[in-house]
Amino acid sequence: MNKQVDLRSDTVTQPTAAMRAAMFAAPLGDDVFGDDPSVNALQERLADMLGFEAALFMPTGTQSNLCGLMAHCQRGDEYIVGQSAHTYRYEGGGAAVLGSIQPQPLAQNASGQMALADIASAIKPDDCHFARTKLLCLENTWNGHPMPMDYLAQATTLARKHGLAAHLDGARLFNAAAASAAPREAVAAAARRIASYFDSVSVCFSKGLGAPIGSALCGSKELMARAHRVRKMTGGGMRQSGVLAAAAGYALEHHLERLADDHALAQRLAQGLQGIDGLQVRSAQTNIVFVDVADGRGPDLLAFLKARGVLATGLIGLRFVTHLDVDAAGIDRAVDAIKSFFSQSEAAASAPAAGRAAVY
Repeated sequence: MNKQVDLRSDTVTQPTAAMRAAMFAAPLGDDVFGDDPSVNALQERLADMLGFEAALFMPTGTQSNLCGLMAHCQRGDEYIVGQSAHTYRYEGGGAAVLGSIQPQPLAQNASGQMALADIASAIKPDDCHFARTKLLCLENTWNGHPMPMDYLAQATTLARKHGLAAHLDGARLFNAAAASAAPREAVAAAARRIASYFDSVSVCFSKGLGAPIGSALCGSKELMARAHRVRKMTGGGMRQSGVLAAAAGYALEHHLERLADDHALAQRLAQGLQGIDGLQVRSAQTNIVFVDVADGRGPDLLAFLKARGVLATGLIGLRFVTHLDVDAAGIDRAVDAIKSFFSQSEAAASAPAAGRAAVY
């Protein structure tokens, strides 16, 4: 049987043999005491790469964002965020539940951007009737869209004009960097340019970079000291976590430039699906492709694909995500399976009613 083509997320990647070797060989200590050399090396490397004073290794991106929000804000403070942003919609309401931080969600356009005028009007005056607006939170990429550099500059400049800090949910920061890098610019340099607009940045290692687990929060030493306390409070203090940090460090060393391969495969998928009646392709700017299926047949298509060894998700339209464990042959197989679904559906629709049989 053919190997399964898993396009549900870039979180499904398996560590490469070389990454496993790096994990096995990692020198270890107790990170709660601050003496795991592999964790310390990763934190110093990432902070230096992105232009920050310090970084803090975390088990998950949800915890990294939460620690960032709680380090910036106190009880009764407020952060401005997109209505569909991950920190607001998909992280269990942690900032409100655990930090007593009020979210102020705003509408976003198709590329995830909040209008600058909406941001400005959402900032509360310093009055006891209102929560204290302290933070602007952006996301890059957003549903596969890299945020334009000029928008990042304008939004964060607006925030600072009103005394707000700026946090970036950069779960796929390096995908955004790979997509927006200037000619001959390294991905790391492009990521540093993006990060330069923010007071804190959360980065995920377990998505396109291919590590099995882990994220990190970057910022000033003072901010990271506050985040460190929150990490402990929320159960994120790990012991010999250098075995995980070594995987993240290997990814930073070896997997940044290859993100362009994932983007090319996403383009290959999007192009292969063009022109199929009943299917609309949305976004293939990085490694994520969304498609809308007409007549509510999305669940049927997912089931059809699964039966043929191709996996995708369907929370907000059908989503296909490329990553280092998918190759061109897997993408072509997915395209062929999707075309087969629609060709069989078309055949069933045109068959005489008395002789029509189920085709999926």
